[in-house]
Amino acid sequence: MDHFQAVADRVELEALRAEFTDAGMTHDYDRFASLFTRDGAWRIPHAGIEFVGRETIRAGIERAQARWEFFVQTVHPGALRIDGDTATGRVFVVEFGRLHDGASHANHALYHDRYRRSPDGWKFVERVYEVRYVDSTPLPGSPPRPAGSLVDP
Repeated sequence: MDHFQAVADRVELEALRAEFTDAGMTHDYDRFASLFTRDGAWRIPHAGIEFVGRETIRAGIERAQARWEFFVQTVHPGALRIDGDTATGRVFVVEFGRLHDGASHANHALYHDRYRRSPDGWKFVERVYEVRYVDSTPLPGSPPRPAGSLVDP
């Protein structure tokens, strides 16, 4: 493979992985689902969750995000192996938030990924979420209040 193509593929795959987090955090559910192949799968085995196909993935992320008072996800690059028009990789994830029912959640996890090049660029074929650490201790903080809602002391 051409060296420049290999570099371009890595940049495009890192952008895909970043788009996933950005689309989820900004509630852009159509963009979120579009990051998968038409038959792509998003799996969270420890929670018994499996969404297959863009429509199901879109409905699943919208339903999941509706449960949160606030939710924050940060992702750290991991391994990436490219083999022509397919690739595999991992990213490391830190998440925390509070559900509308008051329950807090924090975890450290990995996404195990499979990717495929498509006419529209690289897409997820499958993302499998593996939780490595969970903490349900109540979170002491909260999201900031909107500007203008602060009361002078």
